[in-house]
Amino acid sequence: MAAIHPELQAKLEELDRELEEGDITQKGYQKRRTQLISQYGLTGDLKELSLGGLRIHNPDEPYQGHPNGHPDGHRAASLAALSGGASGPSRSDTFVTASEHRPLSAYESVGSHPASLLAPGGPVADQPGRASARPHDSLFLTSSPLNDPSSRSGTMVSGDYAFNPEHQPVGYGEPLPPGGNPYDSRAGTLLDSQAYFSDFAGQSYDPGAGPAEYGGPQRYSTGDAFSPTAAMAPPMLTASDLPPPEALDFLRPLEPRELPFAITDPHDDNTPMSNFDNIAAVLRHRARTTAKLPAYWVLDSKGKEIASITWDKLAMRAEKVAQVIRDKSSLYRGDRVALVYRDTEIIDFAIALLGCFIAGVVAVPINEFQDYAKLNLILTSTQAHLALTTDYNIKTFQRDITAQKLAWPKGVEWWKTNEFGSYHPKRKDDVPPLSVPDLAYIEFSRAPTGDLRGVVLSHRTIMHQMACLSAIISTAPGGGPADTFSRSLRDKNGRLINANGRHGSEILLSYLDARQGIGMILGLLYNVYGGHTTVWLESKAVEVPGLYAHLITKYKPTIVVADYPGLKRAAYNYQTDPMATRNFKKGMEPNFQTVKLCLIDTLTVDCEFNELLADRWFRPLRNPRAREVVAPMLCLPEHGGMLISVRDWLGGEERMGCPLKLPPGPDDDAREADGEDKDKDKDKKEDKATPQNGFSTLLAQGTTAAKDEGAKSNELAEVLLDREALKTNEVVVVAIGEDVAKRAASEPGTIRIGAFGYPIPDATLAVVDPETGLLASPNAIGEIWVDSPSLSGGFWALPKHTEQIFHARPYKFEPGDPTPTPVEPEFLRTGLLGTVIEGKVFVLGLYEDRIRQKVEWVEGGHAGDAAEHRYFFVQHMAVTIMKSVPKIFDCSAFDVFVNEEHLPVVVLESQAASTAPAASGGPPRQLDTALLDSLAERTMDVLRHEHNLRVYCVMITAPNALPRVLKNGRREIGNMLCRREFDLGTLPCVHVKFAVEHAVLNLPVGVDPVGGIWSPLASEQRAALLAHADKQYSGVDPREVVIDDRTSTPLNNFTSITDLIQWRVARQPEELSYCTIDGRGKEGKGVTWKKLDLKIAAVAVHLRNKVRLRAGDHVVLMYTHSEEFVFALHACLNLGVVVIPLAPMDQNRLSEDVPAFLHLVSDFNVRAVLVNQDVDHLLKTKPIAQHIKQTAQVLKVAIPAVYNTSKPPKQNSGLRDLGITMDPAWVQPGHPAIIWTYWTPDQRRMAVQLGHDTILGMCKVQKETCQMSSSRPVLGCVRSTTGLGFIHTCLMGIYIGTPTYLLSPVEFAQNPASLFLILSRYKIKDTYATPQMLDHAMNMMPGKGFTLHELKNMMISAEGRPRVDVFQKVRMHFAATGLDRTAINTVYSHVLNPMIASRSYMCIEPIELWLDPKELRKGLVYVTDPEREPKALLVQDSGMVPVSTQIAIVNPESRRLCSEGEYGEIWVDSEACVKAFYGSKDPFDAERFDGRTVEDPSISYVRTGDLGFLHSVRRPIGPGGALVDMQVLFVLGSIGETFEINGLSHFPMDIEASVERCHRNIVPGGCAVFQAGGLVVILVEVARKAYLASIVPVIVNAVLNEHQIIVDIVAFVNKGDFPRSRLGEKQRGKILAGWVSRKLRTMAQFSIKDGGVREMGPVPSTAGEGAGAGGVGIGPEDGVHRASVGSLSRFSVGGGGGPGRNSSLRNVEPAPQIAEPFEADQRYQQQPYPSTTVASRPSSSAEIADDRTPRIPQLGETGQALPSLQQPSHGFELPDFDQFDDDHEDGAPATAGAATGGENEDGNQQRQQEQGSPPPVPPPRIRLPGVDGRESFDDGGDEEWAKEAYMSMNLAGTLSGK
Repeated sequence: MAAIHPELQAKLEELDRELEEGDITQKGYQKRRTQLISQYGLTGDLKELSLGGLRIHNPDEPYQGHPNGHPDGHRAASLAALSGGASGPSRSDTFVTASEHRPLSAYESVGSHPASLLAPGGPVADQPGRASARPHDSLFLTSSPLNDPSSRSGTMVSGDYAFNPEHQPVGYGEPLPPGGNPYDSRAGTLLDSQAYFSDFAGQSYDPGAGPAEYGGPQRYSTGDAFSPTAAMAPPMLTASDLPPPEALDFLRPLEPRELPFAITDPHDDNTPMSNFDNIAAVLRHRARTTAKLPAYWVLDSKGKEIASITWDKLAMRAEKVAQVIRDKSSLYRGDRVALVYRDTEIIDFAIALLGCFIAGVVAVPINEFQDYAKLNLILTSTQAHLALTTDYNIKTFQRDITAQKLAWPKGVEWWKTNEFGSYHPKRKDDVPPLSVPDLAYIEFSRAPTGDLRGVVLSHRTIMHQMACLSAIISTAPGGGPADTFSRSLRDKNGRLINANGRHGSEILLSYLDARQGIGMILGLLYNVYGGHTTVWLESKAVEVPGLYAHLITKYKPTIVVADYPGLKRAAYNYQTDPMATRNFKKGMEPNFQTVKLCLIDTLTVDCEFNELLADRWFRPLRNPRAREVVAPMLCLPEHGGMLISVRDWLGGEERMGCPLKLPPGPDDDAREADGEDKDKDKDKKEDKATPQNGFSTLLAQGTTAAKDEGAKSNELAEVLLDREALKTNEVVVVAIGEDVAKRAASEPGTIRIGAFGYPIPDATLAVVDPETGLLASPNAIGEIWVDSPSLSGGFWALPKHTEQIFHARPYKFEPGDPTPTPVEPEFLRTGLLGTVIEGKVFVLGLYEDRIRQKVEWVEGGHAGDAAEHRYFFVQHMAVTIMKSVPKIFDCSAFDVFVNEEHLPVVVLESQAASTAPAASGGPPRQLDTALLDSLAERTMDVLRHEHNLRVYCVMITAPNALPRVLKNGRREIGNMLCRREFDLGTLPCVHVKFAVEHAVLNLPVGVDPVGGIWSPLASEQRAALLAHADKQYSGVDPREVVIDDRTSTPLNNFTSITDLIQWRVARQPEELSYCTIDGRGKEGKGVTWKKLDLKIAAVAVHLRNKVRLRAGDHVVLMYTHSEEFVFALHACLNLGVVVIPLAPMDQNRLSEDVPAFLHLVSDFNVRAVLVNQDVDHLLKTKPIAQHIKQTAQVLKVAIPAVYNTSKPPKQNSGLRDLGITMDPAWVQPGHPAIIWTYWTPDQRRMAVQLGHDTILGMCKVQKETCQMSSSRPVLGCVRSTTGLGFIHTCLMGIYIGTPTYLLSPVEFAQNPASLFLILSRYKIKDTYATPQMLDHAMNMMPGKGFTLHELKNMMISAEGRPRVDVFQKVRMHFAATGLDRTAINTVYSHVLNPMIASRSYMCIEPIELWLDPKELRKGLVYVTDPEREPKALLVQDSGMVPVSTQIAIVNPESRRLCSEGEYGEIWVDSEACVKAFYGSKDPFDAERFDGRTVEDPSISYVRTGDLGFLHSVRRPIGPGGALVDMQVLFVLGSIGETFEINGLSHFPMDIEASVERCHRNIVPGGCAVFQAGGLVVILVEVARKAYLASIVPVIVNAVLNEHQIIVDIVAFVNKGDFPRSRLGEKQRGKILAGWVSRKLRTMAQFSIKDGGVREMGPVPSTAGEGAGAGGVGIGPEDGVHRASVGSLSRFSVGGGGGPGRNSSLRNVEPAPQIAEPFEADQRYQQQPYPSTTVASRPSSSAEIADDRTPRIPQLGETGQALPSLQQPSHGFELPDFDQFDDDHEDGAPATAGAATGGENEDGNQQRQQEQGSPPPVPPPRIRLPGVDGRESFDDGGDEEWAKEAYMSMNLAGTLSGK
């Protein structure tokens, strides 16, 4: 101790004092001590400090860790490795080396204890340097950085091994270096080895890369504040908040029992098994002592013996395998070797496994080698370079690999062990010494979630397991005939003699897979350990009636190892036909009397079958102890397969420290009262049970308290539990013991559960609440946690999961202490849910098999914040379904976590769902949908009735279609695999049925469910919430004067662009004005200003003289993008002619373009069509000419004359010389000069008029905002007929006096690079682009070969919410060109103003905000981040206000300015705003241009109809980085598109985005959400047709999860069936109209809500006399400003309802009721939710509903209904699908059908009559609008249409533009 630091010495002494005074636990003492020592770098060699730590116990040595040699109550021994017992004879059979038999004080230093090293705060975990803990290789030898000069042959060499032969002795069994890490107990199984493997497992393998699902939501709750997998305490209570009484009433962990005897060799009582350290040593012992006894018999499926082997042969062949591995493989000790054998090759497998043990390598059995991916994963993750198999397997594998075109796994050598032969030593006892590593084998198994994980098992763990099993099996009372022969007599060799020639050894008969799990533990390891004989048969043999019984009779097994499915088959076969069993073989009556245990591998006990098995199979077949034979065993297949509980006759249960008798009588009060005395009882029992020496081990002699209960304790216990109590995790015992069977049938609300037995003797077992990690109360269901040295220590190469699962810490509350304290020791979480009653383990199922559901109702009203859950077990549900529902092949269930609640899903397999042909080669069978529907409904009803479970969804598949897991060679449905595939939408299901009404409880409701977010009530509440916030309006920069930079002339003095041309002609006649550039970059002949004047004059004279145009005439200009267009435009302006620019017709879209053109001609009384050469040629082509002619005849429209202006007569005089001048009247405000026509994707027209003042205002805003000067030219390219494209092409060059270069869009489409080359060559500073053209350019060309550093402002127009991906894509694509990221700027363009906001010259990247979607629905803007709110909505700003522009955000209802923190309608006041819709007489349209706020009525705004908000940010700008305040606009979308549900507003684009990304089969952009008759309908375009039913829940869940909406209908269409515009945008209106009229071909349609059959009462009228939707009277002004008419469905109710409330943004009108297409006779109605009020559809069209009836707002009703049928609209409408059908009438044009008035894109519709209730009229008739916006012509088909179409539609609302 001299070398110890004095400070450390003082701290250690203080720590010793704390331990003596009882301030800390023994384990805490060890950990603190380890930390102290490691801080002083003394972890190397501190024998004298080694007081604490888990150690191997030696009974002959005093315990070092305690002054008196006995650590009272410490369980070190039971957790430590087994080694005690009487010291046996010298171990001459094994070569003893220092490394094989390590010093008894196992941990040379406390610091080297694996658990200490890796515990939080330990040296390995916390110290960055970790100098003391040296890295180890897989041999635990010190590693060296030096290179390895030696070469290893073959594929076995891996460069990743850190082993250096130069610095190591070469042989096996060299001593451990100082500070090496010996190994002990479960705690260290993996932690020490895993941390130090310097090969693949520890370093190059990234544990994080593995499947991270196990500890996640699949198994453990994530909804609580405390996640038990986080290995941290539950949250502390507050100081005043002491733990509640129920938290203090917990079941303490059950302590280990003791064994009253040491384990000896069954063949020789004088050989203690503690002499052997590993199975390899035992095998050599068997080869010497029981050489000729049989080890294995292997039988085939007919019971024929196909192989057998004796112990000496088995051992010699295993030695041979070991010798070859040692001599030929270049492997080192601890390297991994794969074992690939079939289940029947049990002998070969045993030889290979034991050979690996002898050779000191780690075996990795791989059982499903048909699964190539699994095989590869295991080989890679274990870095196995050698695989042992047989000749047959290699041939099969080669054949499979060739057939599947796969490659052999790389870097793996394959050896055929069946060709190795036996080992023949030169001298008789010359066997090489054993030198085994810690690990014995790694067993890979699948978690219920399907993840593949390897569990590591050490030799020490195996020896513990074997001792446990030996103790349990050897004490079981024998089943053979009585015998008087003395067991102490010996033969001439001194061996004990038994009457039947065997002593103590067992014969095992098993059909469980002997390559893994309990099958391997019993059939292979236990077989070797005890020198028993295993008879293994194929599992199919059990299915042959009588064969199994015959084999039991023939081989006289003492132990039968089986599972329930096999035993059920055998027992039921016997019940059906006893004689088949009895007469199976003549002269051989079945006789089971030798069987003393029938071990059944299962997770849940089947009590009824246990009775049947014992009384009606074992007893009739002559087993005298039939009831004692049946022994279900609880194993852990996911964690190595070891059993943790089975009935036994060991006794010692009083030491477990738990009550062994339930309180007497069924009286609950008595039972509860008894709980108070439990702690006292426990203390007494613990005192009584503490043995003399303070610890117990399976091998050490201990004391056993006298048993007073006789045989009762080892009976198979059963209890009858109350089923309702189980749903709340409570255990209420109704009956126990013998009463159970009697009362089970008569008490229906109960469930019969069987026990396994006590835990295995060396186990500590706790029942823990899996959600909180606290110890569960004695009468609660919890997760079973167990700790035992017989269990594995962890997963292979998954340290995080190992810590969570194998080293979990439960917590408990102590009285008076608000902080929970951890419970010793660390446990393995089994994932099994159960309880302990009378000390015995009862299991209800896996955690994954439990379904939870939120309670619908609780005492005193609706379930509130503290939501209770009910729990259900899949097994119980499956039994109910199989019993009660016919035609079910198999079933399973799981819950999905959607929208913050658990929703139960049931999956059924039924023959009715199979489409397999009835006869081979025949046609596939048609599904009987009605039958499937009734099966699903029956399942829901049965579960609701029997279990009170509200199922969310039932899915039906064909038999054997669901994913399965392998259990003992049988495939069972894996419900977690089903859940995974359900979430991915890949379940092969053919039918799905939902019951959302009952299952989904937490749907949000707005403040005003009827009025919506703009109602006075909702608005007032927002105002109160944001009372102190500023109002949202922007500043304004008026810029009265605009100076021309060349001449310093104020441009604001000009009254028209025409005058400006004349001035440019006068000032700079010879400079270039226009120049066309082709796609190759070649310039055309430039046009100077003077020449421009002459060209315009020539066209003007031609038009005046030849065409005879006069001022006020309307002409269409249909030109390709060219100079001729500019000449014609300005010529018309000079003549006072009203210009309507149109793009040339698209030959591919004539059905849209021709009617649009003709309606425009008709509506605006067009005199002439002016064209250039290209368009003239186009119009004269036969298809187009005929199309126009025919359509004009149908529409009765006269086609105006077409004039080609390409080559007018040449003029030598300018305009002024010819006397063509502007009339002052033409430049007056309000006089139209140009009409811009916009079409929505649905081809609906909006026409706006521009006067000369507006034209100059737009130019001024553009020039000043973009700081444009005459030194940089302008480029015109796309969209030159309207908006920014028109301004740049025709006006801006003239306005600022600079050249304009023209590039045709056609040329750009063919060669996008041409545009960027022009931008680069001419150093253009400001240009205009659309997202579509940029997408096209980026897809077609690389972003290099030109420079764009001169481009300062690329304006990308967005008509609504900007796409968030555009900026990043453009920046990345053009990064190489030097394009400044601040030059990529979004512009908010609108029909009413081409630049309302712009990011130009803001000099910062787009501002991104993440908005909370839940607040957004309420009308609030709450900025969050994606970490806090994963479903947050990302939006980008649209920029700041330009010059001479002011924006206000206004509540569209109240017209008050919105406060910061909410959004509203964007109102604009700007010189660049258009003044009117052209040709509209609607006062509603006029009102859009005269919006006045309550706060300042003096300002007249233009109402955009778009929703958005202003947001202030501070950003560093400029070289100094000074912070600048900016106010930016965020656009959310059009009001006309939003719909409201339960008073909350939704944007369809967000719902569509959720749907499009939820499943890979959904086409990008292939979703349309709309409403028809208050139903939310989702139409989805899918790429593949198979199993559409499985995609439906994915869609429904995605929408429910992200938007809290339940969809009503999901319909699927084929890829390519969605109508799209020429720009690829979805044509929502056409989609809706096509779906409603059933002309859009749907492949399948699914109804989600199931309420259409039963009527629930009247629906409220949406328009009463004098009261509107909100109950507010409608007067002339009252409803005018209402933007959203709430969520109420707009029904036309009977003949009496007046018009709906008028909306300032929507056309509101009663829509007629239309019967559902598939349920025309049944009115669709919505089921009520518990949280909302009842509603339904009216039962007849004549029924007028009562306005006072509350109802659920219909999902997403926008309040937009069909427009007035009386007056024509100036909008261009939905196409008519039947337009040219033969059955059209004479083609008389009719009035607009689903008209959406003037400014449809933004939700502007026609007003209807404002007040009063007109006399009763029949319900209006809906017609599908014609292409032209007129009604379709089939007048007589209205009733037909009404029947066919889907319910009453808010057609206009869902179609109101993009």
